[in-house]
Amino acid sequence: MVLGSSKDVAGISLQGEGIHKVVKKVLVSPKEGWEGWVMRLFELGPGGYTPKHAHDWPHINWIAGGRGTLFLDGQEHEVKAGDYAYVPNNVLHQFKAAPDSELSFICIVPEKGDV
Repeated sequence: MVLGSSKDVAGISLQGEGIHKVVKKVLVSPKEGWEGWVMRLFELGPGGYTPKHAHDWPHINWIAGGRGTLFLDGQEHEVKAGDYAYVPNNVLHQFKAAPDSELSFICIVPEKGDV
């Protein structure tokens, strides 16, 4: 059994092209006994964003806090705490925090997707 607080998990500040103000926390993974899957928490600072990208695995997202947008299906969709999304494989997508708000979201991917 795994029980914890995301506040106690060390975050990794992500760097790279198309990434701004993003911290990733791995909450549950095969290391904790969930074989084949990884649950991560992403925390974006105000105006932060993930890269616009696509990959060959799907993921499930739940917006934990704040507000921003999710680029999906060629459109920007407003998202806020309590919203959720399923992003199919090979679909271009990007999360952005609003300029005046943080955005945090859970992202569940197959193990190969935790890169």
